[in-house]
Amino acid sequence: MRLKSILVLASITAVSAIAVCAVVAPPLNAGPPLRAQNPDTIPAEKSAAMAKEIVQQMIAGLGGDTYLTVRDSDCTGRISQFGPLTGELGGFAEFHSYWIYPDKFRREITRKGIIIDVYNGNQAWSLDRGGVTDLDPNVAATFQAGLKTAFDPLIRYRLKEPNLEYRYRGYDVVDLKQTDWVEITDSEERAFRIAVDRGTHLPVRFIVTTRDPKTGDPTSDTTIYSNWHPESGVEMPLQISREKDGKRVQQSFYYGCKINSGVLPELFTKQDLERRWKGKKSK
Repeated sequence: MRLKSILVLASITAVSAIAVCAVVAPPLNAGPPLRAQNPDTIPAEKSAAMAKEIVQQMIAGLGGDTYLTVRDSDCTGRISQFGPLTGELGGFAEFHSYWIYPDKFRREITRKGIIIDVYNGNQAWSLDRGGVTDLDPNVAATFQAGLKTAFDPLIRYRLKEPNLEYRYRGYDVVDLKQTDWVEITDSEERAFRIAVDRGTHLPVRFIVTTRDPKTGDPTSDTTIYSNWHPESGVEMPLQISREKDGKRVQQSFYYGCKINSGVLPELFTKQDLERRWKGKKSK
């Protein structure tokens, strides 16, 4: 797969993958528990209520209704890829990404030239040195599937879905932060685990566990958030690391983001890429 496709799809798909050993904690915002207790011993109804409370605190920490109703974003930064076998740095590139939520995405990658990928619902196109091309329908389908396991779509759009199961998974220290783990499982048995910082109520890690459709084996993706900064009333992580089945695959460093700046819908069309290509050829 070409680098640009890996960069785009890896940035959309939420990651997961580590077994979490947690203990039940005393009331939220307290210190670590004096006695460890298996969170599985908590009655299901109480466990679900605890998890929902933590999720609501997290939403408030992220910006509340302002976070939930974000319309668009415009971000710049640098992205690094790591080899799947060796874990060695495979290269980095500057990027400029645009979203109109929930399913319009554009990323411009600068690395020995510029590559632009655009996703708009079930359609996808790419512009590179050879011109504008339609991306394979499977690529667009992968984009759509990635939205179902990504953090922001889960919190913004999916929490009202029926048949979601909530569980409190206990207290833990993650990246030197006191956190509470919650787990949300959807109707397709995808498990989402979130470690929430007790002090800031911001997510520290987001883990998605699914099963390989061919083998049935579990696979997990982990997203690690750090360097949070406010932007237009919304907390945003300026550093995001991703792991696949415990192996580091990607790091993104954001220079900055603008929220609800009025990103134009025309940016997410094939016609815009064709205009860009014609302007490039005329120079």
